[in-house]
Amino acid sequence: MRKVLIITYYWPPSGGAGVQRWLKFAKYLRTFGWEPVIFTPENPEYPAIDESLAKDIPADIEVVKIPIWEPYGYYKKLIGAGENERINAGFLSEKKRPGLAERFSIWLRGNFFIPDARKFWIKPSIKFLTHYLKSHPVDAIVSTGPPHSMHMIALGLKRNTNLPWLADFRDPWTNIDFYHELMLSKWADKKHRLQELSVLKEADEIVVISRSMKSDFLEIYNRDYSVITNGFDSEDVADVEVTLDTKFSIAHIGTMVKTRNPQALWEALTGLVRDMPGFANDLEIKLVGSVDFSVMESIEKADLTKFVNRIAYLPHSEVVKVQQQSQILLLLINDTPNAKVILPGKFFEYMAAKRPILCIGPLDGDAAQVISEVKAGIAIEKDNQEEMQNVIRELYQKFKSGELSINSKDIEKYSRKSLTAELAERLDEIVK
Repeated sequence: MRKVLIITYYWPPSGGAGVQRWLKFAKYLRTFGWEPVIFTPENPEYPAIDESLAKDIPADIEVVKIPIWEPYGYYKKLIGAGENERINAGFLSEKKRPGLAERFSIWLRGNFFIPDARKFWIKPSIKFLTHYLKSHPVDAIVSTGPPHSMHMIALGLKRNTNLPWLADFRDPWTNIDFYHELMLSKWADKKHRLQELSVLKEADEIVVISRSMKSDFLEIYNRDYSVITNGFDSEDVADVEVTLDTKFSIAHIGTMVKTRNPQALWEALTGLVRDMPGFANDLEIKLVGSVDFSVMESIEKADLTKFVNRIAYLPHSEVVKVQQQSQILLLLINDTPNAKVILPGKFFEYMAAKRPILCIGPLDGDAAQVISEVKAGIAIEKDNQEEMQNVIRELYQKFKSGELSINSKDIEKYSRKSLTAELAERLDEIVK
């Protein structure tokens, strides 16, 4: 069996979206002739902890760890956060609007921590792995980002060993949704772009998660790119007995940053509460995960607070149940310049839950196209309040008559096992 070294910042007990993709690939790689070896930090700053994910770690897998130094201790002191508080991703602030200290830290991160705050792990990791691989040989290297420092480790390792290298982009680099918020100087922007270009040029294989992301990377550097989307694990939903919510629950699972704040949706729901008999008695807005302060302000302004059921964080095993119990699953695409590219990992788990998906985002974006392809729900433009009201009214009427369901099709190609087969084919190609 061939061996592949996977360089990843996120690994159990990390929770959140970042860990899922390569945990699931590692789970199924042996089926396709590849033995995964994980390289990950010994003391990382994870946004959440989820012990339930340990069940997916392959038996006897080799996990190699070395310490990492990150500047988060100084950052927490700067913004007045507690030593044990976890740092949210995507500039999310749950307690208050960002102040001067938070804005200064964003400027500092964008201009001095390039490509990201894990940059101090790059050189020690290259040195360690170059020595380690002499006595523990592998057939290929994988890096997955963000954080894109993982790609810079793999780049250094590639130059030292000439091993075949696959770079996996779970999110874009200079086209990520918050790039324009980093307050970059011309020098910093140039450095980000040069590092990104060096990875795109030197990796033997580049994998991205959506067709639009492939198109964006082609604008930066013209080469072959492979699209392997995120997916769902059939084993997560097997033998899970659930009872549907008795309320007309509209559930959003995961982080709701300010760029996902669906203002038109809140206004549409306010109108339905006012005008549709019985709707107010049945409505539940279920928010599972971190929610930005600005989102809760909008909900309060729309007089919807009394309908909100907030659940701060759930283990992944419990999240799967919530998705299957909910009447409607809400998918919010960030209102950012790269909106068409965004294809959230949770969308595929929504798909596996087989509950109607209400997607708010661009109709020509990747998420809307896949929803249409598999008939998993409906997509609506972010400002189309009238259409939102019409759609929710129709869904509510089906809920009242006991007919709220979907007939999705051809979703098995998005199973984690099928996607790992595609990944193994790419690895097979680069080691030939």
